[in-house]
Amino acid sequence: MLGPLQVRGKAGPLRVPPGRQEVILAALLLEANRVVGTNYLVDLIWEDNPPETARTQVQICVSRLRKLLAGADSTVSITTRPPGYVLHVDTGDVDSLLFTGLVAMARRQRDEGEPEKAVALLKSAVALWQGDSLSGLESGPLANKARQLDEERLSAVELRMQLELELGRHDRLVGELQLLTHENPLRERLRGQLMCALYWSGRQAEALEAFRTGRRILGQELGLEPGRELRRLEQAILAGELPPPVRAQPPRPRDDEPEVYGTGAPAPAPRRPAAAPAEATGPAEDRTGGEPDERGAAEDSPAGRAEPQAHDARPQQLPAATSDFVADDAQLAALEKALTGGRERKAVGLAVITGKPGTGKSTLAVNLAHRLAETGFPDGQLYCDLRGTGTPATTLEVLGRFLRALGIPGQLIPESLDERAEMYRTRLASRRVLVVLDDAASESQVQRLLPGSRDCAVLVTSRARLTALPGAHRVELDVLDEERALKLLSRIIGEERVEGEAASAEALVRTVGRLPLALRIVAARLAARPHWTLASMVHRLANERHRLDELAHGEMTMRASLSLTYNGLAAEDRGLLRLLSMARTPTLPGWLAGALLDDDRPVPSDLLEPLVDMQMLDVVGVERTGGYRYQFHEIIRVYAREQLAAQDTPELRRDALVRMAGGWMYLAQEAHRKVYGGDFTVLHGDAPRWAPPPSCTEELLTDPLAWFDAEQGALCGMVEQAADEGLHDVSWNLATTLVTLFEVRGHYDLWEQTHVRALSAVRKAGNLRGTAAVRASLGSLYMSRNEFDMARQALSSALDVFQALDEPQGEALCRRDMALIARTNGEDDTALALYDRSLADFDRAGDVVGRAIVLTQSAHIRMRRGDTDAAQAQLDEALEIYDGVGYLGGRARTLRRVGQLLLERGELDLAVLTFTEVLELCRDSGDVIGEGHLLRDLGQAFVLMGRPDRATYFFDRAVAAREQIMDFGGGALARLDLARLLDDEPGRSRELLTPALEVFTSRGMKRELAETRRLLGAG
Repeated sequence: MLGPLQVRGKAGPLRVPPGRQEVILAALLLEANRVVGTNYLVDLIWEDNPPETARTQVQICVSRLRKLLAGADSTVSITTRPPGYVLHVDTGDVDSLLFTGLVAMARRQRDEGEPEKAVALLKSAVALWQGDSLSGLESGPLANKARQLDEERLSAVELRMQLELELGRHDRLVGELQLLTHENPLRERLRGQLMCALYWSGRQAEALEAFRTGRRILGQELGLEPGRELRRLEQAILAGELPPPVRAQPPRPRDDEPEVYGTGAPAPAPRRPAAAPAEATGPAEDRTGGEPDERGAAEDSPAGRAEPQAHDARPQQLPAATSDFVADDAQLAALEKALTGGRERKAVGLAVITGKPGTGKSTLAVNLAHRLAETGFPDGQLYCDLRGTGTPATTLEVLGRFLRALGIPGQLIPESLDERAEMYRTRLASRRVLVVLDDAASESQVQRLLPGSRDCAVLVTSRARLTALPGAHRVELDVLDEERALKLLSRIIGEERVEGEAASAEALVRTVGRLPLALRIVAARLAARPHWTLASMVHRLANERHRLDELAHGEMTMRASLSLTYNGLAAEDRGLLRLLSMARTPTLPGWLAGALLDDDRPVPSDLLEPLVDMQMLDVVGVERTGGYRYQFHEIIRVYAREQLAAQDTPELRRDALVRMAGGWMYLAQEAHRKVYGGDFTVLHGDAPRWAPPPSCTEELLTDPLAWFDAEQGALCGMVEQAADEGLHDVSWNLATTLVTLFEVRGHYDLWEQTHVRALSAVRKAGNLRGTAAVRASLGSLYMSRNEFDMARQALSSALDVFQALDEPQGEALCRRDMALIARTNGEDDTALALYDRSLADFDRAGDVVGRAIVLTQSAHIRMRRGDTDAAQAQLDEALEIYDGVGYLGGRARTLRRVGQLLLERGELDLAVLTFTEVLELCRDSGDVIGEGHLLRDLGQAFVLMGRPDRATYFFDRAVAAREQIMDFGGGALARLDLARLLDDEPGRSRELLTPALEVFTSRGMKRELAETRRLLGAG
């Protein structure tokens, strides 16, 4: 891997065929002993343009690789594990894994104060390279992985240089560093190390020339100045103030410990931590079992041996603070007050910082602790990582460490937990010590570590909320606001780059969800690669499938941070988190958890609370019913989807998806029933439903239209997701049921968008009934927009299928809408014939609301023909039906026709009262379509009453109401009404009629077109 891809078996080298097999083998090796998804392998080979046979071709390549490896008598094997494959291999048999292991060992040796051993390990690690990693491999995405490996090699080289400089080997490093900076001229850390080596070798002028060379290269190639740290190093060399190298000393708590000018040169010697108790007092014997100290026989005798003594110690255990820390001043002030409350405080100061993974809990705690250390807590600072997201540290273990740090020799530390706790509290009495407990697992882990003295304070971080700690001041960290996110980015990569690509910087912080750790990682990558643009980083993060791969830099990885919390969840909670990631909705309702797990408990949202407690899910609002809405942070959702693909079988995922879709379908169907008084004027398919608990359903659908409004995005998204996943029966049925909402609210764009998507799914599946249902519903949409030719085509094709299937409900719906088109175009005889057949169809289907709608619509023709008694009889029957089922929307539409009947009879005042009453009903229910109709009706009533001023007012509002919802057909009719009143204003009349003429022409509205031309000609 660390060079051209080479495979060696027991008998010698193996030839891997170049091309696809080579790419797949490299991908499996890069993720050795872990699942690699088939989709990922497809992307590697074909990127954005895979053939239909891509998965089959991958299977063939894997099969050939298995034969190749088996024939070489190799211990390496490839097994199938959904959703892909795993290559099983010993880590020592893969050079890239061996390299990683050697570097990790070197870092541990460095931390343990063994720099010479660390240097030897790093040399062995780098010696594994035989050229650029994976050179000659043709795969764009794998090239990124290869560059990451090469980056790790350079980081290892830089670490070795740093250690050797600290060991005083500067003179022998000059030549090697000169070659490295020549090969990597933009690498500022290497250049800084070269400058240090030259300066400490007595070559000050050459050190300054090395800086000038780097400055010239940066300016010529990138138009940039050297970084702040390199400039500071130059100033120190100019002034002769660069301190001499100091031999590396343990401990080094972090890889990113500050260095002189950030070059790899050693930092000024840190304040030496308090000596371990055994060192301070001199143990009576070597506790490790080695040779005794050279102290003489008298000292070795029982009488002469010194007894261990406790001594005062001032522990300073805080890890290094970060210079690029970005704080919320209000949070800092509140935490500081909680921890340093003063003598008036009656108990130990206690503050708890919680937040989801990557929000910077530890960073905030450590930086705040440093800020308070000298002035607030001069007697010392204790720090312990409680490992809450792994195997938690025991209280017994932590108390032992703290007591030793406080000057208690190991021989005097009690064995029992209670006695250790008592000694700990006694030792801290009358002292001002700050205790930082990082990554606590639970309240019980913290409780015994609380001092008894009110002069002390405890600062806790945890991914759990720890609400049972009494008297604690709690701060819950969220993502950064945009201003602080940009500030953090600027501090790491420089203000010039951020200001130079302001739009890309904003896009970058949005893409990582303003999560501090994710932002630090991308900023670190950008800082390491000054030639990368921010726009290129945004582009790299755009592909969700590879986003977590991009959120890694050195030992900082977003995936590792998330996995700590994820692995700390109970198995059932991990499973739910994975399944929740399938939902495409921006927020999640509580009942969804029950559907995904097929759990019918009365309060299904209880299933989500453990995920909220561990900050893997946020509560983002309260529903009208009092239930909560939940939301993923986008990066957590990406991680959960990755785990879903790796751990759950396709069958399990599909079953959960079917239940989720069935839950939305059940609730939409129940909402439709509540609006219409039953399953009227709608067709349903056979897709399975999943019913939430009855009490939950009742609460959700108290106001069914309000529920439709609130869940509009989720419902439309479910239509599209069902179509994408092959659940065509759910897709068409849910889409057509949503017309209840689309029709009332005038959401014509969503009506079309969902139906076009569903139509594609049912056609692909050969679902004739679903195809006819969607086309019939689209016919209603086109008719509502006065697009009559398209409506006729859709309705006619749907009617043919329904007749063939003997589907009376479908036939009735099609004929009803075809009659309305004929009526609108003045073809009254045709319309009445269609209405009569539609009535018969609805009666055959047992749809009383469908019957009432036809009676109301056909009554308009009776009125137009002067048969007001027949019209009145039909309207009375329709009102009786609506009152019987409780369909308020239908009642309002029929009352509107009653108002029109009153106009025909000359009862104008009563007509206006009726229209006004219905207008209020429409507004109360949010029926924007009905509102537009009623405004026009009122305008026509005032025309008949001889009040053109009031008529003009209502027609104007009708135009605005219809065109606001993109109903240009309805708007054109209102424009025509208004133009009739403006004979004395030809300019205004022409302004109204010109757009109306275009609408009437395009939609074949013959009567309106003729009158519009007449009025324009007269003007």
